[in-house]
Amino acid sequence: MVTTIVEEKRTATMMEPLLAEFREEAAITRRVLERVPADKLTWKPHAKSMSVGQLAWHVATVPGSLARLVQLESFDVTQGNFEPPCPKSVDEVLTAYDQSVQDAEQCLRSMTDDKVKGHWRLMRKDQQIFARPRIEVMRSIMFNHWYHHRGQLSVYLRLLDVPVPVIYGRSADEDGFA
Repeated sequence: MVTTIVEEKRTATMMEPLLAEFREEAAITRRVLERVPADKLTWKPHAKSMSVGQLAWHVATVPGSLARLVQLESFDVTQGNFEPPCPKSVDEVLTAYDQSVQDAEQCLRSMTDDKVKGHWRLMRKDQQIFARPRIEVMRSIMFNHWYHHRGQLSVYLRLLDVPVPVIYGRSADEDGFA
């Protein structure tokens, strides 16, 4: 009797590379957030800047907030609140971050190729600002926007003389290759 083994061939989805990147970047972001000094949450490098706490909160909540938005068909910017609150503690930031990462991961895992290819619209009331495939919105706003603000936060850390953790490679304070 000849037995034939049927291998189940799994087709990779468009989201798998983004999910892998998200997981790596989430670990890096946590290292940065863990360095936020609890006694400097209200500090600002400039009057027009967010405070350390507000920026940390924004970095912590971007993935989950944007994951919820890209599941919709569109978002009206007049309905958004773009002023991050100032958290009372770093623990509050890290708790929000853990929930945000969990929400974003769940969103990314649930996205089908058809869904990510579908257009998502940014609106100002009845006026369309843009319409792009969801995957482009995730790349530009969910990921690149997140990395941009994490970079800002690392500069805040430097200005406060807090050792900057390894983000990519080495920092002036740590050797990622050691």
